[in-house]
Amino acid sequence: MPIAVVRAETFYTPPPSMPPDAWADVPAAELVWRWYETRMGRRVVPPAETVDETYYARINQNRWLADCTSCGSAAVVSPTDPRYACTECQWGWCALIFPADIAAVEAALLPLKPALRNWWNDDDPNNPNRPPDPVPDPGPMEEL
Repeated sequence: MPIAVVRAETFYTPPPSMPPDAWADVPAAELVWRWYETRMGRRVVPPAETVDETYYARINQNRWLADCTSCGSAAVVSPTDPRYACTECQWGWCALIFPADIAAVEAALLPLKPALRNWWNDDDPNNPNRPPDPVPDPGPMEEL
């Protein structure tokens, strides 16, 4: 059976010293903050505010990711909780844009090896495979 595309709820798990379900009540977007806190050994608090910005979620080497436009950091995210806040620069909560048919995108990648599973939203301006925007027709040229 192929390995499923990784989401925040399967990537950010409690350390072995804790019960596996210790973070079961934590929303998927906040799991990175709990995980980061245990790895850093200090208290970190997610931002309280939201910012008027949206990010496109993408799949990079079999993980759903969101990239911070403020500092360039990234985190594993989940379509079950489509928001992101950066643990590095504490940029506030941003809405995430996922594809309309998440299951179809994930299923299309399953035949590939996990390291080769990459996907970008066609509308994402950072998509390296995005076709260039068409050049507008200037209309008829006037003669001098």
